Amino acid sequence: VVATSSASENDIIEAWCLEHGVSCFRGNETDVLDRYFQCARSLGMSDIVRLTADNPFTDIEELERLIDLHQKQGFDYTHAFGQLPVGVGAEIFTFEALSRSHREGKLPHHREHVNEYFTDCPELFKIGQLDVPLAKISPELRLTVDTEEDWSRARALAAQAGENWLGTEEAISLCSSSA
Repeated sequence: VVATSSASENDIIEAWCLEHGVSCFRGNETDVLDRYFQCARSLGMSDIVRLTADNPFTDIEELERLIDLHQKQGFDYTHAFGQLPVGVGAEIFTFEALSRSHREGKLPHHREHVNEYFTDCPELFKIGQLDVPLAKISPELRLTVDTEEDWSRARALAAQAGENWLGTEEAISLCSSSA
């Protein structure tokens, strides 16, 4: 499901989703936590895997391991941040944890960033963090797209990958060799 805002500039996203058979949920522009909650509630989700559009290099192998960890350990919130390059990780939370966050997370940063109530109040949740292979540890490397520099790096990596899938280890190596 693509969960985007109801702002008119996102009409093109909804149109793309409709054209490609992808579910699209439209919600609050500034209250992202509410958007996620309303989307998950309307679709009856029990667990939510959160991937964001500014992170085009999600590590699918680590995502599969993250899902396994979340399910097997029964965590409320499970993430793969802090070791992988910025923008490569993912997170999962239960609907119950999302509901609590939605109900109790009142600070502006809780509403803008879906995971911040979990990280601000870890004593309230069973939290798991994925251990990643040593070859993929590079938390100082930015593989997100938040700045012009990030965009240039992402374009260069995509051009080098061509039609091939670009793994995290390869991205780290390519960025290290071009530094």
